[in-house]
Amino acid sequence: MRHLLRLPAAAPANVAGQQLPPDLALRVDALRQRAHAYAEERGLPVVTLSYAQSHDGSIAAVSGQPLALSGPLSLTLTHALRAAHDAILVGIGTVLADDPRLTVRLVAGPDPQPVVVDSRLRLPATAKLLQHPRGLWLATTDAEQPTGIHPLGVNVRVLEVGAGADGRVDVPAMLAALGRRGIRSVMVEGGSQLLTSFVRGQLAQAAVITIAPRLVGGLGAIGVPLASNSTGMPVTPQLTSVSYTPAGEDLVVWGDIAWPQVAAVTQTAQKRSR
Repeated sequence: MRHLLRLPAAAPANVAGQQLPPDLALRVDALRQRAHAYAEERGLPVVTLSYAQSHDGSIAAVSGQPLALSGPLSLTLTHALRAAHDAILVGIGTVLADDPRLTVRLVAGPDPQPVVVDSRLRLPATAKLLQHPRGLWLATTDAEQPTGIHPLGVNVRVLEVGAGADGRVDVPAMLAALGRRGIRSVMVEGGSQLLTSFVRGQLAQAAVITIAPRLVGGLGAIGVPLASNSTGMPVTPQLTSVSYTPAGEDLVVWGDIAWPQVAAVTQTAQKRSR
């Protein structure tokens, strides 16, 4: 999907009264501009996987416990990326561990629509997201299940999208539901289970990964083996059109996501049409 990260000529974004470095601002603007065209062509939102990891690939030291990895500049970049997307998506595990706000406090821009994947409606009544200025969307398998926020407040909208084969929220159905509600771009911030679901389902088009100069030895961003081809060999995606930009002491990796199985099907179809 090389069209997502080509850099247009654009002015640096104004962030917290200052300027993002031009190379970072240009890439944020590229994601924003390409999302509209992609959504119109495919009828589905663009999906960007965005997360911070240590140098050894950990996003947390222990499952269920928060770990701050991003430096000040890369954290500001994360907020700018949020402002460039229509929606921001996290799993309920991230909410229970981090209690995030998912706003763009550090930048001058619109807050994305927060969406929480919560198969069993476990969102606690004390969650900061319940105070989000845009309201909260909960993607679940069954809206009739017990919930931690009795009763559902006016600031919460439940999207009942059904379950996949694993019993959890059907992620493709959820993306389709978001598209029908006008969402053209989604930023997935985690955690590991949700990121893995998007990779296993080949549902993301771009990745923005912040690498912090730390060694943690903890939980990786992507979990179990993703898929296998007819020979039993694992099929894994590759980042293409890759570029690297420093953000303070952190390193930000930008890339499109190429899916081997999709490419193979396309090549076979092209050969048959000749």
